[in-house]
Amino acid sequence: MIPEIIILAMVAAFLGLRLYSVLGRRAEGEEEIVRNGFERGEEKKPVAAAPAPVVELPRNERQISGFPPAIDRGLREIATADRRFDLLSFLEGAKGAYEMVLEAFWRGDREELRELCDDDVYEGFSAALDEREAVGHTLDNRLIRIEDTTIHSAMLDGHIARIAVRFVSDIAAITRDKDGNAIAGSLDDAVESRDVWTFSRDVRSNDPAWLLDETDEG
Repeated sequence: MIPEIIILAMVAAFLGLRLYSVLGRRAEGEEEIVRNGFERGEEKKPVAAAPAPVVELPRNERQISGFPPAIDRGLREIATADRRFDLLSFLEGAKGAYEMVLEAFWRGDREELRELCDDDVYEGFSAALDEREAVGHTLDNRLIRIEDTTIHSAMLDGHIARIAVRFVSDIAAITRDKDGNAIAGSLDDAVESRDVWTFSRDVRSNDPAWLLDETDEG
């Protein structure tokens, strides 16, 4: 028994020495690699934090921001009630409507005015045309340019959206009698005009058109 124990002890000691020699060389090699890495000046650079993602507001949210509180609130209520509402598109359309209504009134085109205005505004234009035609006057006006277009007010009244727009424009105007003679104004000198026109639309309607429902000087 004793020789067997001695032999087993010698085998265990031999395996232990072999294991130590392998692990010892591996650990020394790993330490050498780390040390040499720092010696070459290859210090680990701190990992930069990933930049926070840029969260962009929806297009209409960006358009609406920056207005006075009452206008801001009104525009947001309209945009919430009508998801198709786009402020920039509305302003472009309002400028086009301003030009079309003026020119239709100047040339006495009731049919076009009927399409662009609500009942009250149309009746006002029609009455003015009746008076003008009764005395035989005609207007030879020109819209030279629209200098500025700004939102004056905005509100959602039930299902009716109303947005008032202030237009600053230059208009050359001349009134002619029934014989075509100029009796007032001049086409050579443009006069600044300031108007506040209110446009309305039922947000439940499938018709995207806005109608002119009020005109004021502004």
